[in-house]
Amino acid sequence: MVKLGLYVHLEAKPGKEAEVETFLKSGLPVVEEEPGTKAWFALKMSPNTFGIFDVFDDEAGRQAHMAGKVAKALMEKAPDLFANTPEIQKMEVPAAKLPH
Repeated sequence: MVKLGLYVHLEAKPGKEAEVETFLKSGLPVVEEEPGTKAWFALKMSPNTFGIFDVFDDEAGRQAHMAGKVAKALMEKAPDLFANTPEIQKMEVPAAKLPH
């Protein structure tokens, strides 16, 4: 059962909204290869506000994801794509419903 999560709040720079959305979509095949990442969501809350939400069974899975390819690419592209440094929030997941 998932117990831990991450949420990353992202604000696209003006004119970079489409690039941010493309970047987030490109992360899906990468995280599908991460056995410790149990669910991963790229989010769009408004034309320039995006986010990433993912969940893990344990701290090892969360740490592997944070050290993985998507996290590295996110920080490398941050100065070009985002108005602010991405805010990464760690959280606990007291309850969840996921497909089996």
